[in-house]
Amino acid sequence: MELLFKNILLIIFYLLTPALVIHYAGRFLLIRKAGNVVVVYIIGIIIGNIGIIDAASFPIQENITNISILLALPLLLVSLNFSSWTRMAPKSFVSLGLGLISVSIVVITGYFLFKPIIPDAWKISGLLVGVYTGGTPNLASIKEALGVPSHEYLMVHTSDLIYSGAYLLFLMTIGKVWFKKWLPYGYLNKSSFQKPGVDFTNNEDYSNFFKKYNILPTLFMLLVSVLIFAFSFGISTLFAEEYQVMIIILSITTIGIGVSFVPVLRRTPKTYELGMYLILVFSLVVASMADMEKFSLEAIPIFLYVSFTITLSLLLHLLLSKLFKIDADTMIITSTALICSPPFVPVIAGALNNRSLIISGLTIGIVGYAIGNYLGIFTALVLRP
Repeated sequence: MELLFKNILLIIFYLLTPALVIHYAGRFLLIRKAGNVVVVYIIGIIIGNIGIIDAASFPIQENITNISILLALPLLLVSLNFSSWTRMAPKSFVSLGLGLISVSIVVITGYFLFKPIIPDAWKISGLLVGVYTGGTPNLASIKEALGVPSHEYLMVHTSDLIYSGAYLLFLMTIGKVWFKKWLPYGYLNKSSFQKPGVDFTNNEDYSNFFKKYNILPTLFMLLVSVLIFAFSFGISTLFAEEYQVMIIILSITTIGIGVSFVPVLRRTPKTYELGMYLILVFSLVVASMADMEKFSLEAIPIFLYVSFTITLSLLLHLLLSKLFKIDADTMIITSTALICSPPFVPVIAGALNNRSLIISGLTIGIVGYAIGNYLGIFTALVLRP
């Protein structure tokens, strides 16, 4: 009875804390600047390492991580406008391709360099390809698909937060000047982009989330997400047990993209926000499962792999952009969308004083969300010993 009560309190904590972080993010500058994911990670690490959560709670934690990511993924994908691909300028398409090639080549090269010092380096390689072609949702999805231990996942994500933060600062200061010395100057894309509107919303807006006119449509989309998961689970039973989670993730990704082409479902309000809330729940639980005693020793090789990937993929992307005559602004916004994820696109566009970059940057981010799971899992399987 005591264990049951403790588990109930733990579930309430995991579900309520992200909601509180979201609620207070707009009120406190420190939380808003740090970002919701960073805040819940810090809370999770503290709670998980002060001795109030023991091994008996592990099954509950595992179940919450599995459920949250498997329900979040279709919600995020359904809310994105993949038909916008056809409106992306040709130069942006080329720059996106060069960015994907750069990340893949560098991650694979890094695998052979770091596998002697990183256990299961093939799984870490899959995570890195996923996060640097997509974003945090892809990182979380691939973690489940490949069965990456929570403490290793946290080391990858923490290393990414640290180094990509420095990378973002570099782009906003020295980088934007340096790249314009190497690449053609001026935004060369000519395209027929429409105004972003609701279809390009990649930043959470939780205002009016609990209004009556939003609750029913959001609950309906949650039901759609459950049905997508159930169908994907049914498909996975046709495969060997070791591949079932991977098949579920890939199936959810594929169906979610397909459903996003139904305008009525894609434009349902607060779908993306509900998906990101579930990502925060996932992040909080994973952080609370991390053993910081292991983290300090094992993190160094993974941090080196992450920094190697970001730095070398940037330089390779720069070299390829030079060869293909991609302008500096397009290269920078593509790199931002891939390495730092779409929410940072408006920040960099503002630093470059070029708001016309925002739509192409968000579109590149949408493409990344769509293909990140496929590329990450494929890379891991190719490198698997």
